[in-house]
Amino acid sequence: MHLLSVVSDEESQTLELGEKLGRLLEQPVRILLQGDLGVGKTVFARGVARGLGVDPQIPITSPTFTLMNHYSARLDLYHFDLYRLSEPDELIELGFDEYAYGSGVALIEWPEKLNNLETPGLWVTLTRISAVQREISMRLQGDNLEELTAALQDLCR
Repeated sequence: MHLLSVVSDEESQTLELGEKLGRLLEQPVRILLQGDLGVGKTVFARGVARGLGVDPQIPITSPTFTLMNHYSARLDLYHFDLYRLSEPDELIELGFDEYAYGSGVALIEWPEKLNNLETPGLWVTLTRISAVQREISMRLQGDNLEELTAALQDLCR
């Protein structure tokens, strides 16, 4: 279900949209971030982290080489970057299912590496329009996402 599509005119707006989303989250969810390199996925992730209450002194960086960073917050945040994932077995060793389907927010960059485009959650696609503008589209996939649907509708207001 496609719920929201906005144009961000600068990095600070991408960060702000992520932060607004993070403040609205009240239940565990998977957020799957798609987009080319350098399009702003980690900026959006940083915003979600701040909205969830991760201390602003803690740097939010893409876990490109470690695959996952954990941040304590109102809902724990598990930030995955699957760009360098070489084999799906790496996810098993990492305990991916425990974190991605657990009691926190799993934010997954490069979800196409999961080889499952049916993964339930909030799919966020960032598309480069110009050097600074991005289109940010969000859609929900899966059942039992009524609370998140209501939160996203609030985000649009």
